[in-house]
Amino acid sequence: MCKEIMCGICGIVSRGNRYRPKTSLLEKMCRLLAHRGPDDEGTFVDGPVGLGARRLSIIDLQGGHQPMHNESRSVWLVFNGEIYNYLELGRELEGKSHAFRSRCDAEVVVHAYEQYGDAFVERLRGMFALAIWDKQQNKLILARDRIGIKPLYYATPEDDLVFASEVKPLLQHPGIRRSVNLNALDHYLTFEYTSGEETIFDEIRRLPPGHFLTYRDGSVSINKYWDLKPAPSPQLQSRLPARVQEMRYCEQLRDLIKESVRIRLRSDVPLGVFLSGGIDSSTVVALASEVSERPIRTFSVGFDEPSYDELSYARLIAERFGTQHHEFVLQPKACELALQLARSLGEPLADFSIFPTFMISRVAREHVKVALSGDGGDELFAGYETYVADRLAHGYDALPAIFRQNAIPNLMNRISPAPQKRGIVNMTKRFIEGAALPRQLQHLRWRMFLNQAEKDRLYSDDVKYSLTNGTSEENRILLQRHRVADRLAAQLYVDLKTYLPDNILVKVDRMSMANSLEVRVPFLDHNLVEFVAAIPSSLKLRGLTGKYILKQAMRTTLPKQTLKKRKQGFSIPIKNWLKRELKPLLLETLSQGRVEQRGLFNWRYVNTLIREHLSGRQNHSHRLWGLLFLELWLQAHLD
Repeated sequence: MCKEIMCGICGIVSRGNRYRPKTSLLEKMCRLLAHRGPDDEGTFVDGPVGLGARRLSIIDLQGGHQPMHNESRSVWLVFNGEIYNYLELGRELEGKSHAFRSRCDAEVVVHAYEQYGDAFVERLRGMFALAIWDKQQNKLILARDRIGIKPLYYATPEDDLVFASEVKPLLQHPGIRRSVNLNALDHYLTFEYTSGEETIFDEIRRLPPGHFLTYRDGSVSINKYWDLKPAPSPQLQSRLPARVQEMRYCEQLRDLIKESVRIRLRSDVPLGVFLSGGIDSSTVVALASEVSERPIRTFSVGFDEPSYDELSYARLIAERFGTQHHEFVLQPKACELALQLARSLGEPLADFSIFPTFMISRVAREHVKVALSGDGGDELFAGYETYVADRLAHGYDALPAIFRQNAIPNLMNRISPAPQKRGIVNMTKRFIEGAALPRQLQHLRWRMFLNQAEKDRLYSDDVKYSLTNGTSEENRILLQRHRVADRLAAQLYVDLKTYLPDNILVKVDRMSMANSLEVRVPFLDHNLVEFVAAIPSSLKLRGLTGKYILKQAMRTTLPKQTLKKRKQGFSIPIKNWLKRELKPLLLETLSQGRVEQRGLFNWRYVNTLIREHLSGRQNHSHRLWGLLFLELWLQAHLD
């Protein structure tokens, strides 16, 4: 058998056989997914159901046309993703008298559903978003992988069901209105992205990771099939000495990552690795070089501004492991690219790193069809500075209140922001804002870019009146649900459920797919995720050092410079761009006339943010970029 990737799916099911879906509408939805699958298109319409798929061929280049069906044509599938245990699962099904016509993992999914019913999804190891139409039972099943690597959206206009890999195809349905969900907008302005089941559109929903949806005759039910449950690792004995136990964790961790990388290197087309020079991407490159029979191709993006540039670290890894290395220095043609990104995204996403992610995907696509990335390492091993900040907040709380609440904040407000990316002034100001909150809110504040007081000043009266939900409620519920002894484990769980699937993986998927590039994420194999969740938090954040256990596992493989390198993040000099290259676009897009016509925000507060930032008195880069990108997105998708 051979594997394949389907990169865009869509479909329509009418309630009660009220009508036959129009092939023209289905084809239009498919065309809007062409960037996800430029190599092939397929549609299927029968009675109340219509299914569509676009394909990017990775393996089995001639086979695997979809929609795919069983022998009796009673079960139909459209599938986006890759099943890594398809060989083992296929042999298991052959032992139960299933016969295969093709050599594609998608057909394994069809037969797994025939054999195991709704429980089939629990047997799949990989990244996927899929739809199965069961003609005999007159039901449709939608399912999404455990972590949320592959996207899937749906809507229920007039109790029909419409679904797609992205938001834009759904908007082609005449029954779906383009009305903005103000609660999702509030979440976006707080955290830079929308999260949970709600999207920026009132009538469109996001299927959560680790869930499957069943639709039958106008009725929708959603069930969870996976959640992360921290438990003691059965392979390790807690009675072992701490040093021996740590060594055992390191050995098994390295083996699991290596196996995850190995199975993701399977491809009949050129393949590469995104390389930033940090420990996550360097680990992927190092282990890929151990298992690959061919030299690894690596791709890196740099900047003219030294505090943002990591090319020297990437070159160090490329030279050490003999990769075929490609570099690109991102020039600040920011206005043109900002407009392009706003058009590409089905929902607003204000993460600065969409710029370099888009560009590295474009550069990589000139050479390969598939790339591996190091995404997920920060959420697994406590790599973000937010986890360190939370630990430091304990000591800060011990200071007298007069210093914490007055003297220190007032002093920091008088100091202008630093020009470099990781300036001590910028970091200290952000730390003070978060440490001032109650303990249960501090981790959420590290992720916030507009707090409630700032939003009260920003929103127009109409928006304030219409908002109903608190943006932090979902995260608080997750923190409470994941009842574990140590605080770090709960924080990692929240980020795995929110920040990772709704920001990081959205960014990677949309920016890579905009360039018809498939990205695989070895750190997010669910077997690896479950193993790491069982590792004690003390081995993830050791003192103020994040990713301790990963660094120990790779200490004999990676250079010391890589292991000791401070996390930099895949970002851009947006603060300076807003003062220079993006300034004309900023002033035009957030002009008084535009802001007042839109009716969402108070112009005076927006103008204050602009003046303070341009003068250098304050660094409002996150706030201003979030507002600027939102308006560009609204113009592209609603006006």
